[in-house]
Amino acid sequence: MSPLDHYGLDQHWLTEFEKLSQKTILARVVRVDRGEFDAVTDSGIVRCTGNNICTGDWVTLDEHSLRLSAILPRRTAIERASAGSTSETQVLGANVDTVVVTVASDTALDLGRVERYITLAWGSGGVPVLAITKNDSGSVDEERILAAAPGVAVCSTSAVSNGGIDSLTEHLRGTVALIGPSGSGKSTLGNALLGGPAFTTGATRDADGKGRHTTVHRELVPIPSSGLVLLDTPGLRSVGVQGSEDAVASAFSDIEELAAQCRFGDCAHEREPGCAVLAAVEAGELTERRLGNYRKLLRENAWATSRHDARARSEKLREYKQISKSLRRKYAADGKVR
Repeated sequence: MSPLDHYGLDQHWLTEFEKLSQKTILARVVRVDRGEFDAVTDSGIVRCTGNNICTGDWVTLDEHSLRLSAILPRRTAIERASAGSTSETQVLGANVDTVVVTVASDTALDLGRVERYITLAWGSGGVPVLAITKNDSGSVDEERILAAAPGVAVCSTSAVSNGGIDSLTEHLRGTVALIGPSGSGKSTLGNALLGGPAFTTGATRDADGKGRHTTVHRELVPIPSSGLVLLDTPGLRSVGVQGSEDAVASAFSDIEELAAQCRFGDCAHEREPGCAVLAAVEAGELTERRLGNYRKLLRENAWATSRHDARARSEKLREYKQISKSLRRKYAADGKVR
């Protein structure tokens, strides 16, 4: 068996590879540093050079120099929008099938943050799963979490007692990414799934209960016993959403279902008569908090998308100007323009 079989190789990637030059070898990126990355090949893990790649990417390498030749089209990608004024996005993981969002039971429950992570997970193209971690060291209102994550499997786990790990594993498929804030138990949960201490872990700070950054790289590790591939990620202090309204609609499917019952098709759920969403709030079936976060994420997504579109138009214009300048120089050299 090839080492690639343990890292998610399937017929899709073999087909994509066959479309390219056969003077290359197929590999999957397992760790990225600045300008360099580790990739697994048929011969094992090799150190390579190349930019603009992400952990989880499938790539081709020159068979002699092992330099990056091509990046195969990503099937899925976890992307967050930048927190600043630029339109840049950050890819947290590529070709991920399941996205596990971790929520620690020993910290204050932030439902808005949970909804934001769930939206990020839906936007990746993978399937979100919510794992309540450290259920032996605290308590969390699972009913409130279930209400904030409709359509998402929720599992309560303890890495200390191994409780809930088997139940969680039943919901995992293919390449599994662990995402969540620092101190939410991602690496500890990852070690429990792996059955050993593969990832570095650390305790939360006693002063404020916040987590420390123990994971500094995104690293892909196979779980041979289950056929899964695990991607641990550093904790995120900010999560900007960008991609499509579909991700927000999936994360807030309960509101979308209510919206379909509104009197007007373009109801903004503000003051319109016959609004089923506002009626649900008045009846106590939907909280003002959740509706407010739904509106916020829609606005944020629209703003991030507009920034991205503006950047794309700017780059296209710059490219056109460069081509025009190059052509003028060529014509002038040929004596056609004076």
